[in-house]
Amino acid sequence: MDIGTIIGIIVANVFVFAAIIMGGGAGFINIPAMMITIGGSLAATLINFPLPKILGTMGVVRKAFAETGYDYAALFRTISDFAVRARRDGMLALEDDIEGIQDDFMKKGFQMAVDGNPAEMIKALLEEDIDNMLERHQVGHGIFKALGNYAPAFGMIGTLIGLIQMLRELDDPSSIGLGMAVALLTTLYGALVANMVALPIAGKLEQRTNEESSVKKMILHGILAIQEGNSPRVVQDKLRCFIPPKTREDLASA
Repeated sequence: MDIGTIIGIIVANVFVFAAIIMGGGAGFINIPAMMITIGGSLAATLINFPLPKILGTMGVVRKAFAETGYDYAALFRTISDFAVRARRDGMLALEDDIEGIQDDFMKKGFQMAVDGNPAEMIKALLEEDIDNMLERHQVGHGIFKALGNYAPAFGMIGTLIGLIQMLRELDDPSSIGLGMAVALLTTLYGALVANMVALPIAGKLEQRTNEESSVKKMILHGILAIQEGNSPRVVQDKLRCFIPPKTREDLASA
């Protein structure tokens, strides 16, 4: 579980609702305003994206709340060990270790290398896997970005509706408050949905995608370097290009 995401959502809600309560709290719940802003933005998102794609993003959304920190050091050591064994005993020496690889992408790549497929084919197929992963994830990013854009827009629509209601009933002072509440609260709800939920989750998902893409590229370059017969030192140098600086320093001092 990614504690940062949970803490961020909780802290944002605590601050906002604490400020509301300290200011009186009454009048901040308005069902028509919620219907316009939340219902309208969700409906617009459904129009923008096919329903199967929206349902299919649930697995991607979990990445915003799951702790997916990659163990670059362990991956570095595993590929380095494979490089040493392949250089000493040949690629076929890795065949018994392939079944023990947990990562499907890495397992597929090493299996293709052990089977003697050319580097161009391995590179093309694994890069296609990476591209397909990016495409799937970008749909999830797009859904939350769209929700973040639609929510303030429907907030403005609600503001206009509230103002129209208020102006139509100027001769009835009791209705002015309701119209003004809808006008202001829809803008508030739109801003909260966009900036406390939709856009932060979209940003977190983009970071997760970048991390996963970097790990896959690290694996791909390691496999190609081993298949080309590069020395273990050269393989390690290529792997280090994808490792965060702090982890790189820890590996150097180990």
